[in-house]
Amino acid sequence: MQMTRRAFVGSALTLPLPAQQATGGVPKRALGRTKEFVSMLALGGAHIGRVGQKDRAEAIRIMHTAIDGGLTFFDNAWDYHNGWGEEMMGLGLEGGWRNRVFLMSKNCARDYEGSRKCLEDSLRRLKTDHLDLWQFHEINYDNDPDWVFEKGALKYALEAVKAGKVRHIGFTGHKDPRIHLKMLAKPYPWVTAQMPINVMDAWYRSFQNEALPVCLKRNVAVIAMKTLGGGPMEARIPSKTKITAEQCVRFALSLPVTTVCRGYMTMDQLKQDLRIARDFKPLSQEEKLAILEMSKPEAGDGRHELFKSTQTFDGAPHREQHGFAL
Repeated sequence: MQMTRRAFVGSALTLPLPAQQATGGVPKRALGRTKEFVSMLALGGAHIGRVGQKDRAEAIRIMHTAIDGGLTFFDNAWDYHNGWGEEMMGLGLEGGWRNRVFLMSKNCARDYEGSRKCLEDSLRRLKTDHLDLWQFHEINYDNDPDWVFEKGALKYALEAVKAGKVRHIGFTGHKDPRIHLKMLAKPYPWVTAQMPINVMDAWYRSFQNEALPVCLKRNVAVIAMKTLGGGPMEARIPSKTKITAEQCVRFALSLPVTTVCRGYMTMDQLKQDLRIARDFKPLSQEEKLAILEMSKPEAGDGRHELFKSTQTFDGAPHREQHGFAL
């Protein structure tokens, strides 16, 4: 059946994009309720860590090319490659480069002491005295939002903000939009929420239709991830369907998200996204609907979003927290 505009009333397709600044490089978008603007592309720390495992010089070259091109939002997490993701990024940000980026990492702990250790480790590895954004990582199960409050993780995060070690606090998750809604209902005004946003998501446990509108209503900046469906090269959707990587990226950027977090394994991948961002014009409603119509036949059972329906993408610390096999 042909999709109609009426089918998506109230969805992300009809919501306005965040306020934007033109820069001559990668445009910047407003970061939620803050007065900050960040590049509408973010560089993923997991992938840059993977590149650095084979070629440190190339990983650093990718990071510096991104910064010089205007991609200045840098993503990471305490557990990426057992800390190597942060260490590799720290090497790339030495010598004044740190001052040119909006730097984010993620807290894998749920308790007070574990959170303290996560932040101390992250600051040391990244060679910095503060993070611009610290997010509670992998809020994937119904008890995770409760644990963040009950076990002391948020208590420590607020102390870190007061001490100047963290500027903003948010959270991530990739399982189910219900969990994001539970986290958003908690008594804390999150600055950011990171979630899967891709052409398949509209049809299966949809973050863009359920969580994203609530974030915008509460002025919480949305960080899009798994735009190509996830996987070692973050390219499951273009490798398994007729939808191209460029269509995936343009679709995500055309939704009301602040930034799209992308993993780059090669310089060519980075340069393609830099070109898309510099020349970016939002897809029309008709163009977005046409891409969604292409995705519909294979989207409803989650086969291209295994991070929602399996534990394949769950990090080791979070498997351990919930008693799952490592």
